[in-house]
Amino acid sequence: MRNSLRAMLLTTAVSLGGAVLAVPASAQSTDVEANEDEYAANVIIVTARGRDESLLDVPISETVFNAQAIADANIQRVDDFIALTPGVTFSNAQDAGTNFISIRGLSQTRNGEPPVAVVIDGVLQTSSITFDQPLFDLESVEVLRGPQGALYGRNATGGAILINTKMPSNEFEGYVNLHAGTGDEFGGEVSLAGPIVEDSVLFRISAKYVDREGYLDNDFLGEKVDGLEDIALRGHLRFLPSDTVTIDLRGSLVRTDAGSLNYSYQPAIVDPATGLPTAFDFTINDADLVQRTFYANNLGLDDRDIDQLSLRVNVDLDFADLKLVSAYDKITQSTGSDQFPYTAASQITPSPAFPFFDATQSQFFEVETFSQEVRLTSKSDQAFRWMLGGYYLETKRFVASSIMNDLEQGIIRIRREPVTNASNPLTSFIADDNDNKAWALFFNAAYDLTDTLELSFAGRYDKDKRVQNVDPDQGLYDGAGNVIAPVGIPGATNRATFDLFQPKVTLRYQPSDAATLYASWGKGFRSGQFNQNGVGAIAAGAGVNGVSDVLPQEETETLEAGFRAELGGRSSISGAVYKTDLSNAPYFVFIGAVSAQVLVPIDEIDIQGFELEGSTELADGLTAYVGLSFTDAEIKQYSVNPALVGNEAPYIASNTINAGLQYRTDISNSLGFFIRGDFENRGRQFWDPENSTDRSAIQLFNARVGIEDLDGRWSFTLSGSNIFDEVYNSEFVTGGFAHAGQPDAFRADLRFNF
Repeated sequence: MRNSLRAMLLTTAVSLGGAVLAVPASAQSTDVEANEDEYAANVIIVTARGRDESLLDVPISETVFNAQAIADANIQRVDDFIALTPGVTFSNAQDAGTNFISIRGLSQTRNGEPPVAVVIDGVLQTSSITFDQPLFDLESVEVLRGPQGALYGRNATGGAILINTKMPSNEFEGYVNLHAGTGDEFGGEVSLAGPIVEDSVLFRISAKYVDREGYLDNDFLGEKVDGLEDIALRGHLRFLPSDTVTIDLRGSLVRTDAGSLNYSYQPAIVDPATGLPTAFDFTINDADLVQRTFYANNLGLDDRDIDQLSLRVNVDLDFADLKLVSAYDKITQSTGSDQFPYTAASQITPSPAFPFFDATQSQFFEVETFSQEVRLTSKSDQAFRWMLGGYYLETKRFVASSIMNDLEQGIIRIRREPVTNASNPLTSFIADDNDNKAWALFFNAAYDLTDTLELSFAGRYDKDKRVQNVDPDQGLYDGAGNVIAPVGIPGATNRATFDLFQPKVTLRYQPSDAATLYASWGKGFRSGQFNQNGVGAIAAGAGVNGVSDVLPQEETETLEAGFRAELGGRSSISGAVYKTDLSNAPYFVFIGAVSAQVLVPIDEIDIQGFELEGSTELADGLTAYVGLSFTDAEIKQYSVNPALVGNEAPYIASNTINAGLQYRTDISNSLGFFIRGDFENRGRQFWDPENSTDRSAIQLFNARVGIEDLDGRWSFTLSGSNIFDEVYNSEFVTGGFAHAGQPDAFRADLRFNF
């Protein structure tokens, strides 16, 4: 099917391109006055500073995707819009909830908090496990770069991502989208909106379904390892009880069933015929060495449930707008897979080359959160504009990591209790309950010193209290259900508090109606957290120093200067330079022998860089965009190993390049033609402070081509991602643990709007 869709994509592009060339010139001509009206109507309105503003007026480095851009780029997941954004990279590994975002040298690590705040429909997301849920029925996406903690709180050290879905409507409308693709994928989307009571009660309900067998093979089992079944539902009710009050009730759920933990262990030299290691070469540690075929005797499994409910109330108080947001989230995720070194070996069939028995592993998360925000915002049509508010978050989080003997009878996944089973006996159980409470007070103010000069100041104080209750049953087990040795201190209660005042000062100068210059200084922090209790001692026993059961909070201080300008002729350009001093950046270490996942702080990192992006209309219907960034991140202090000072910080692409072309035109009185190509370059990237191995720069190409009804009633498109099949690792962990990136994939979409 892959070859068929690739050939169809190329054939359709060529044949439709020929049809375009045959269109008379009169069909492609435009009216000057119509263009001017369209240009005025295309002013981009954003909410980056908590109020509606023109993008040109916002003194923040920001990339925006409106509904048309989202459709044109076929944005289906977080990966898709990040691939179009300079200075930001994103990758998935392990399972549906494990993702890694890097922005301006600030990076997310496994089990760690992201360096960005994610806000969906005005509600701050409380767990990174929800970050890569399916995207559909979208109105806009805004990617803000630079510290945004003064407005969006803890974890917004590198920026914020604002995702807005389409709102309920006073007119009946909707769409149906069906698709099929490589990897034996099929699925669909549907959305319906309209009035329940005209002008008073409106609704929107949307759903998305994806079923994919997968792209990557396990030759030992004869199965695909990266299958996916995703169901997402969302409902939104809007109540308009008066001209001054708006109430939005929004609920959603996601159910994911997928493959997981599809890693290769490079030092294991595997015989393809048996799936067993014939030798171990522990000198192999190569981030460019990619394994797309697997030999584990257990298929990785992943189940993720996400339930979200939010209530937003907006009240126009005449002098200001009052916003109240209440939200409840529950996330449950269970994974199970073969264990290091991910081969066909087991307790029944051990590796002949080395006494690795290749056990099984299981991990379980349950996160429940309640949040409340109150915000009072002044009107925008005044020289002095202000906002103040408060935020509260309560989190209950349980996590358990388990190891079992592999008796070649499958995997019994462990959840809250250390239950042993004769077919898959338990040997290790590490678990804890976490009760966390966080609150914040914030404000921001902007004042027009002159008609062209604005001074703004924002501040936010965040306090995060964390309590870790170590499971009393935590320990090493004999396979018969008996504890043979404790891990850490079973039953212990640990407490930690993290807090910081995050100020930000910005000066904005607008020398003309088409240009903005700005400079800013700000601080931010990512909350600290607990490693699982006892892993510090486990790490020391494995020769990994510097691991503590508590990870300190990360703090940043950033200076930035930037500009944005409209050049006329539907062209724009923006850019920024920045310098960030970073303290306690988290670094991930995996100890395979006991499947321990730990975070270690890198004391000091200096980051400096620049970014530039622009777009233009080259000809009628032909548009282009380009974005580039450069980041230099150097380790300045690392108490675990001072000899590494001067090395490059891990997880950070040295540069990014994003570029693309798009052409849209009429091919008849009723049909339009569309073709688009996107290119992403991610520069060299190290994975550890030692700089022991780097992933070379990778280049990814995506393409789309299609026809569409000029009245917007339907469209048919063919699209491909990574169309030249770049082979690369999406994640690499020191010691030779590699996770392959997605190969080329193609799909066809048929959409009907009504």
